[in-house]
Amino acid sequence: MNKIVVVILVTVLVVYLVRRMAANRANPTKSPPPAGTNKAAEDMVRCHVCGVNLPRSEALMSQGRFYCCDEHRKSGA
Repeated sequence: MNKIVVVILVTVLVVYLVRRMAANRANPTKSPPPAGTNKAAEDMVRCHVCGVNLPRSEALMSQGRFYCCDEHRKSGA
């Protein structure tokens, strides 16, 4: 009788562990990205004067052209 109880308990434990591992594989926890990589991808543009590439949000635009700094915007216009 004791052997049957032990076999049932071991079987229940094994089934529980297998289901738990399967659930962890199906829904992995997301770890936070490394520092400095949390920005969304952004379009890059080229300075009309020097040709340096920079994000569109950091570029200066004048007359439909992109510039990396105010000096280049003034000299390129």
